[in-house]
Amino acid sequence: SSRRSERDPGSGMLAFGARLAARLRLPLEAGSQLRRNGYSQGQGGTESLKKTALYEFHVSKGARMVEFAGWSMPVQYKDSHISSHLHTRQHSSLFDVSHMLQSKVTGKDRVKFMESLVVGDISELQDNQGTLSLFTNEKGGIKDDLIVTRTSDGYLYIVSNAGCADKDSAHMKEKLAEFKAAGNDVDLEFLEAGLIALQGPSAVRVLQEGVSDDLCKLPFMWSAMMTVFGVPGCRVTRCGYTGEDGVEISVPIQRTVELAELLLRNSEVKLAGLGSRDSLRLEAGLCLYGNDIDETTTPVEATLLWTIGKRRRAAADFPGAPTILRQIKEKTKRKRVGLMSAGPPVRQHTPILNPEGKVIGEVTSGCPSPCLKQNIAMGYVDAEYSKSGTSIKVEVRKKIVDAVVSKMPFVPSKYYTVK
Repeated sequence: SSRRSERDPGSGMLAFGARLAARLRLPLEAGSQLRRNGYSQGQGGTESLKKTALYEFHVSKGARMVEFAGWSMPVQYKDSHISSHLHTRQHSSLFDVSHMLQSKVTGKDRVKFMESLVVGDISELQDNQGTLSLFTNEKGGIKDDLIVTRTSDGYLYIVSNAGCADKDSAHMKEKLAEFKAAGNDVDLEFLEAGLIALQGPSAVRVLQEGVSDDLCKLPFMWSAMMTVFGVPGCRVTRCGYTGEDGVEISVPIQRTVELAELLLRNSEVKLAGLGSRDSLRLEAGLCLYGNDIDETTTPVEATLLWTIGKRRRAAADFPGAPTILRQIKEKTKRKRVGLMSAGPPVRQHTPILNPEGKVIGEVTSGCPSPCLKQNIAMGYVDAEYSKSGTSIKVEVRKKIVDAVVSKMPFVPSKYYTVK
């Protein structure tokens, strides 16, 4: 498809985005985008912020740095947000995701331990297969979303969100102490490793040049230890947060910059920041923790029921099971849906109305879609309005705008499965 103009009228800049962009000295669209979806500008300076192993690398490449979950992270490089977004959809982009919490659970009771915390069926995973799962609380609310991989090396490899790192680590340590006190064999280690994501239609072709493993045999959500472009000890997982084919690579921390430089030698690959990562994941219909899911939302309300294994439902042995199973049986009062609208872009906390003007819900994330050139959003509505195709309205800057409930993903996902 042809490159779209960086002056794409679908970018829908907002006045508050302009003000934030000015404060951050960000390009206008990136400030607007991040402000809409709940990112902070971190006004207190960067001295107290955590830095990934790629921090100096980002700065040297002209990145605009912002605060995200206590870390100084790149929001954008020299290309515009829209250009970077479209490059990911058409070629491939490299994202620094080293701020995410990586951990390892060992011991013969490791699966039992993990299943005491999450809703997923971890015991059914094959060696080196992973799954998206959810930490839930006793009321059925979502404490965090995470990926759990059952490795062939005798441990579970877990990646969870940076914004929940303190909460997640405390939660896991508390449960670990309980488990050990009960005589179970389990241990927990938090990894000091880099994590980079290579995403886009050419990502795997780029990576294949630097690994001896046949990546055609590595399907979506499977993982393997590899030497990548001469860097040993990398865990390559075929997953990502863009809806595109691609990988996340956990890399020894002292060699993260080296691997990033090696991947960027291929002209297909460009650096991308939080701005495009957010619009890409929204086009893919993927939740951002703290916006679209949190401890007040359940897996049923969030339409993440597929994360709960059948065996786990039957056993009713996960945190919050009574509430969640009751919601499955009786249906919920509200549901997470996709929305599409024309006119000014909708943003987080925008009220959603029925045709008669009654408030029926709220937007949790929204942005103009660079691929569709329409406004896209997700949010929660009263269940009776959750069917795809339902006409609704949104209130944007005190104006009532027509919208329609839409299926997600908005842009078809291209995850790789072995035929």
